[in-house]
This record gives sequence, C-alpha cells and structure tokens, in this order.
Amino acid sequence: MRAWRLRLAKTMTWATAVLAALIAAWSDDAAAQVAALPAQAPALTAAATAKTPAECAAIVDNEARLACYDRLHGRAPDAAPPSAAAQAPPVPVPAALPVAAAASVPRVDDPCSRLPEASGNARNYLGSTLSERWELSCRDQLPRFLPRPYKPVYLLPVSWTSRSNRSPAPSSETPDNGLVQALDLDKNEAKFQISLKSKIWSLDDHGSLSVWGAYTQSSRWQVYNGRVSRPFRETNYEPELIVTHGADVALPFGWKASMVGLSLNHQSNGRAAPLSRSWNRLIGEISLERGETTVSLRPWWRILNSGSDDNPRIQDYVGRGEVLVTQKLGRHVLALTARHSLRFGDRSRGSAQLEWAFPIGGGLHGYLQLFSGYGESLIDYNFRESRVGLGVSVIEWR
Repeated sequence: MRAWRLRLAKTMTWATAVLAALIAAWSDDAAAQVAALPAQAPALTAAATAKTPAECAAIVDNEARLACYDRLHGRAPDAAPPSAAAQAPPVPVPAALPVAAAASVPRVDDPCSRLPEASGNARNYLGSTLSERWELSCRDQLPRFLPRPYKPVYLLPVSWTSRSNRSPAPSSETPDNGLVQALDLDKNEAKFQISLKSKIWSLDDHGSLSVWGAYTQSSRWQVYNGRVSRPFRETNYEPELIVTHGADVALPFGWKASMVGLSLNHQSNGRAAPLSRSWNRLIGEISLERGETTVSLRPWWRILNSGSDDNPRIQDYVGRGEVLVTQKLGRHVLALTARHSLRFGDRSRGSAQLEWAFPIGGGLHGYLQLFSGYGESLIDYNFRESRVGLGVSVIEWR
C-alpha cells in the first residue's frame, strides 16, 4: 500500500510539472500576441486582457468595449461592421487625365488649339474649308512637307467628246507646225487626274504667310482604240510654286475674303514638235467664302518664252483668268469653272466646266464632269469641243 502511494505521488508530481509547463507556454504565447498588438490601439489590448465587467466598462472605444463584454460572456463576435468610408455614399469624381494627356487636350477658347473633332478625322485632314485646306490659321497648322489635296483626284473610264481633234495645229498662222497625217482617234477615251500640294515654308505658326509646292497631272488615254495600240493621247504636267496669305476680311452680305495668293505656274505636255505645247503664267488669286459656298477669282499673266511660241495667242482661247465656284450640299460637291479671254468680237472665247461629286461609300464619290469650250487640254487649246465624263473621285473641290 505504501509502495502504491509512492507511485501515485510520483505520478502526480510528474503531471503537475507537465501542466505547469503547458500553462507557462500558453502564457508566453498570449503575452507575445498581446505584445504584437499595435501600440496605438490600447483599447484592443485592454479588451483582450480584461477579467471583470468593470474593466470592460472602463474601455472608452465602443467597438473594443463590446468585444470585451462578448469575450467575458462567451459570445462569438459579430461580423465586422463596414467602415465609415464604406458606409458613406459614393461621391462622383470627374474623370481625371494624366498630366501629360491633360496638357494635350485642346482648349476651345484657344484660337491656336486644334478642336477635338479635328483629330483623327480623314475629312478634316483633307480639308473642308479654305482655312483647313490652306492652313490659314494657327489652329489649322500641320507639319511641313506633308502631302495635302489640291485639285480634284479622279478617274473617268468614260470621257466622250463631241468631236476629235485629229489634226492639232498651233494656229493658222503657223501651218507648217501642224500634222501632215491626221490622227486616228476615238471619241471615247479614259481620263484621270492626280493633284497634290505641300507646304514648304511659313513665316510663323499662325498661317499669315506660307509657301507651297504643288503638282497636277491629267491624262487622256485612248484605252478603247485598239487600232493604234491604245496610246495616251495627251498628258499635261503642271508644277506650281504658290504663296498664300490668310486674309479674314469681312465683306457685305455675309461674305468674307479668306485668302489671297500668287503662284508661278508652268504647264506643258512634254512632247516634241509639232505636238509640243507649253506656257508659263503668274496667277493671282483672291478667295471668298460664305457658309458652304466658295468663290475664287484667278486672273493670270502669261510669261512669254524667249524662243519660239508653241501656243500662239493661247490667252485668246484658254482665257486670261477664271472663276471657280464651289457649293457643298451635305456630302455632295458642285463646282463650276468659267474661263474667258476678256476680249470682245472674234477674240471672245473661253470655256465652262461643271463637276458634280456625289457620295458612294466611305471616301469614294461618283464623279460627273461636263465641259464645253476651248482648252480642255493643251493640245486642244484652240480647238472647241463638248465633253462628258463619268467615273469616281477620292478628292473633290471644296
């Protein structure tokens, strides 16, 4: 019996030692957790260590005091309430742009800032107004040497003439410069034109004075004439050097003078005698606008060659100036070009050309061209005809 009591005493001593070790370990862990609490939250620390309701009542923070009571009474804490920031109603905040992007946003009140609708728009690049086409204001400026539209760019698979110039001659004054054998021509042919310009210099960024280089080429192709191997009947080459100045002068009846210009123009067909035709001109221009209507007055002065004249009296046929009137009707564009010799009697000659561009789809337009008079091309400068052409265009007069 004594031996049994001795063994029981040893067992109790061993159990007591193990229990003391566990209590010590738990106490160390709890102390470590309490020590890990943020120093700035003493209320949470007090709630975790309180032993009586009186100690809980002494806690100032409402949430910590409630947690203290729950812990003492063995109640599981409720889900954490939403924070004050989450409870507050959302406040609409205007969309903010990065500093770099905000700096690039154009200001409507800034006359030198491109408007948002002018960005990434093909029609704005092509130009709808004179100011856009010729960069007459600081808002319309684009980089130099960037190709821009000039005259219409079109393809006419059908270009029919009332009569063909089978024996082109400069004039009755130079019969030896005519053809000995008449040309074999069809009345129907194809016609196309390309025309571009580019700004090469400007006085400043406000469009007050600019210098442009331009080039226009138009060809008449006897593509349906298989009898003579479908030749190009006539191609005219027309480089120009143009000086423009934005005017913006108010005129009566709602008109305004938007631009004045002066250009040095050369036009030739690049052929040898007797079919060679060429001349040089100094062309003045004043352009007026009112709403969707534009009127350009373009008188010119011929610069005579020092050598022989391939085009005697060309001014009495092609004219000494022209008037170009364009009218936009939605996506339809009408243009009338009238030329005259500015002489009377048998020297009163000229021409008229009507063009109508109508939308087909995307940037493609149908194109109708009607011509009557002298000088439809350089080879025909003194030959009168009427012509009808139908096709498509990608750039029109504006």
